[in-house]
Amino acid sequence: MADRVNQIVGHLNYPKGLLPGQVAIITGSAQGIGAECARLFANEGAKVVISDIDAGKSRAVADKINADGGKAIAVPGDLLNDEYIKELVKKAAEFGNGKIHIIVNNAGFTWDAVIHKMTDKQWDTIVALHATVPFKLTREAAPFFRVRDGEPRCIINISSTSGLHGNAGQLNYALAKAGVTGATKTIAKEWGPAFGVRANTVAFGHIETRLTADKEAGGFVLVDGQKVALGIPGGQKAAPAGQEAHADIPLRRPGTATEAAKAVLAVASPLFAYVTGQTISVTGGRNI
Repeated sequence: MADRVNQIVGHLNYPKGLLPGQVAIITGSAQGIGAECARLFANEGAKVVISDIDAGKSRAVADKINADGGKAIAVPGDLLNDEYIKELVKKAAEFGNGKIHIIVNNAGFTWDAVIHKMTDKQWDTIVALHATVPFKLTREAAPFFRVRDGEPRCIINISSTSGLHGNAGQLNYALAKAGVTGATKTIAKEWGPAFGVRANTVAFGHIETRLTADKEAGGFVLVDGQKVALGIPGGQKAAPAGQEAHADIPLRRPGTATEAAKAVLAVASPLFAYVTGQTISVTGGRNI
């Protein structure tokens, strides 16, 4: 009921949605938080570009958005390929009739190991995907953000509590996600004064996705033909004897992908029009 009331009130002020006609590239949007971002952005009038390495799931997300009356295209590919980044920006601009308004740098996965056992491949892959890729995509899209046409422009970089506080077994991921916050502040300082571009970081805590599912469930990604298992071992997730589950989270539960995506939508929307250079923690109160 509360969600429905909020929806009605929101559309009284924004009858065409919160993001009418804005073109949004959302990376890693074939599933999980990214797919929910795509759905919510489209519901608010955005033209959404689905970017993901999984071509089949990318097209399925775009097809569902279009079937529901939204506007979306799928541009699948590997973000670690520089030529794909160029193609992604080119097709997004064509879809937007020469304009791009929003980038959500969401794509990624974890490849964990303790420091003394972490390989160069694990380090290089995770740092490239979570830190270098957002830089390259932002740089490639610069001509569409460094403009003075009075229209809103926004870049949202997705981080994690691992980047804010560190996490055992995730030195590669923690370093990359910590770097994202510095990149965000730099974008805000460089592109805010002359072009009005906003840049913010959204840092997630425990959100129910394939990255936080039980590792025993068998989720994986392929890196140069190598299977990289996703998730957290069940034994590590179990609460200690006598302790309430999720006792470190004041709300006492993980967040859902939809709740995570709603936070990203809020940051992208005019409701956050005077917020830039910030890191917004979406953690259910964890780490406060």
